[in-house]
Amino acid sequence: MKRTYILLIVFLTILQACQTPKKQNPRELKLWYDKPADNWEEALPIGNGRLGAMIFGGIENERIQLNEESVWTGAPVKRANPEALENLDKVRQLLFEGKYAEGDRLAQEKIMGTRVDKGLHTYQTLGDLHIQFNKFRDISNYNRNLDLQKAITTTSFEADGIEYKREIFASAPNQIIVIKLTASEKGKLSFSTWIDRPGEAEQISVGENQILMTGFAQYNGNGTKFASVVSVNVTGGKTSTTKTGLNIKNADEVEIHISARTDFWGTDEIKTSAADIKNTNVISFENLKTNHINEYQSLFNRVSLELNEPDTLNLPTDKRLARIKNGEADSHFTELYFQYGRYLLISSSRSGTLPSNLQGIWDGTLSPPWNADYHININIQMNYWPALVTNLAECQQPFFEFTNDLRKRGAITAKEVYGCRGVVAHHTTDIWKYTDPIGKTGYGMWPLGFAWCSDHFWEHYDYTGDKEFLEEKAYPVLKDAALFFVDYLVENPNTGLLVSGPSMSPENKFSKNGERAAVCMGPAMDHQIIRELFTNFIKTSDILGVDTEFSDTLKTILSKLTPSQIGSDGRVLEWSEELLEAEPGHRHISHLYALYPGDEFTNPQDTKWLDAAQKTLEGRLANGGGHTGWSRAWIINFYARLKDGQKAYENIQALYSKSTHPNLFDNHPPFQIDGNFGGTAGVAEMLLQSHNNVIQILPALPTQWINGNIKGLRTRGGFEIDIEWEDGKLTELRVKSLLGKPCEIIYGDLKSEIKISKGETKSLDGALKTS
Repeated sequence: MKRTYILLIVFLTILQACQTPKKQNPRELKLWYDKPADNWEEALPIGNGRLGAMIFGGIENERIQLNEESVWTGAPVKRANPEALENLDKVRQLLFEGKYAEGDRLAQEKIMGTRVDKGLHTYQTLGDLHIQFNKFRDISNYNRNLDLQKAITTTSFEADGIEYKREIFASAPNQIIVIKLTASEKGKLSFSTWIDRPGEAEQISVGENQILMTGFAQYNGNGTKFASVVSVNVTGGKTSTTKTGLNIKNADEVEIHISARTDFWGTDEIKTSAADIKNTNVISFENLKTNHINEYQSLFNRVSLELNEPDTLNLPTDKRLARIKNGEADSHFTELYFQYGRYLLISSSRSGTLPSNLQGIWDGTLSPPWNADYHININIQMNYWPALVTNLAECQQPFFEFTNDLRKRGAITAKEVYGCRGVVAHHTTDIWKYTDPIGKTGYGMWPLGFAWCSDHFWEHYDYTGDKEFLEEKAYPVLKDAALFFVDYLVENPNTGLLVSGPSMSPENKFSKNGERAAVCMGPAMDHQIIRELFTNFIKTSDILGVDTEFSDTLKTILSKLTPSQIGSDGRVLEWSEELLEAEPGHRHISHLYALYPGDEFTNPQDTKWLDAAQKTLEGRLANGGGHTGWSRAWIINFYARLKDGQKAYENIQALYSKSTHPNLFDNHPPFQIDGNFGGTAGVAEMLLQSHNNVIQILPALPTQWINGNIKGLRTRGGFEIDIEWEDGKLTELRVKSLLGKPCEIIYGDLKSEIKISKGETKSLDGALKTS
């Protein structure tokens, strides 16, 4: 009797488990949805750094939109204005005389070059793979998801009592996209598949189990030639060909491999794309999947974040987002968003690829916004803000290579346009690496793009201590960037101090005497970047023991460079004098560069700059600032540096509610990926900071994140940090030294200096005492 009772209990328990709806693991990092994507901003992205796709998850009509990072129209361009150099001093004279509008007009006419053709000289989609099934009936249990911990998308549903499943991932080890289609019963997979592309650039040929698409992404006869091979491997069933694709009937399971290459790197796109398929068709799906997961997790698993209690909502991601837009809190969503930014960086920027562009690598059109180029007046830099702190230093390599490649054309621009040595680049560039000032003065008359990019080289050394990198990669870039400004800076006759110019504060304007202008001498951001650049070179010179004479020159110039200024209303001056802002709520907040990503304003011994920065930020927000996704992300980082966790949190919520698409892509609008990366960096900055030669623990922790832990973050000086807290207070801190440098730690009012050897890990309690 007792045995019968036990068996009955076991049976009822199993029955209850079978009837309980399946729930997500409380700490799973999945974007998931209960319906297919209706539009591109709902589809789910995958990528291997070079090759990307957007997965729509359609039931009967699956669309997989494809990208290859180098499908670009156009060619290298030279847009320097031949009259620039002879008119440079004339423009400066007008600006020094306060004739801003007149100087702006002359700069527009005589210095600016012609803008690159919008929508024509551009990044483009590779095309779309379509998988069209026969009509399904009685559809239930639909789920599509992106597993951030494995970088795999899965679409599953039941139809006519049969379970269907599609797994899709972009493999970095094997350089293809892999699709696996299965059903719970044999012989139930029947569909047609083909690949096409908007426009008329492609040619399609179909062979046994393969489709080849070739084409030429061109404008005026210039661009890249591309090729994509779709290989279909069928178990059971039959395969037949059509003029444009393949028909599969009654298969047990199907595996599809997609490759794509261009001739951008100097190789034959058809041969290399075919080789990718040949090399992977001999590898089993399980091995391809295992290789992919292991390689991806070697990067992704370095950092974990847990906030508050495990998730119990069990809601699709788009519905979670809708709750936040209605004012609800959701700490698990922040875990997801933070790790999604890291996922996107891994997926769009890997060694040997191009850097992540304005849309990462994902765009479904022939004419993306701003050509999906590389804006270097904040956007590409923001793409890489989370790289070092969230332990993805390798993902920066494409950015370093790209910046280094700007030097050739940038040296010509410096000489032709300004008569200067060194290297210069302006507000934007693209895959063809132009560096001339182009378009309108209101965005293009800004010669600081290369200089800002150079700071990332120093930061990489500061975090990693890689002296070989400092010598071989960073030093040449820093030297060229600094040399330009040695020649470019001029004396302001009104003050006797050195100023940059003609230049502007990206992409803002001011008004004087009833006329608007953008161009001036000595905008605040210029000098903040130049001070940082010169300081970085001086430190590099000291470490390497080279170029001491040039280093001394920079020290002398620094002593004469116009400092940042505070206006009569207590705000940081954006321009060289108090001028009426044309847009008080402008999206760029350039004059706070010295707050973040710089650190000039963060000196705790001189708080007037922190106070002025806070007033500046409040003024921008009061007038509608932060209305674009990336701008809101920047504001999160500003408030983290101000150690205002509540304001940082409020702006995180605003980023979610106002500037986030259903697939969590950032909404500028339209989609721009920089806001995703800036948001991820902001969360890290709230929990850990390492400027001013100290490690600051939980510097901007909001009350909403009452309990939590974060593991694996990196700091300047070469430390890896794990932090745990309860009831809003630090409980345990683990510090691992990667370089053996001195370590000073601050938590609230507590300070601790610990001696720690290279490779050693030390644990501290909430009082910063060694435990």
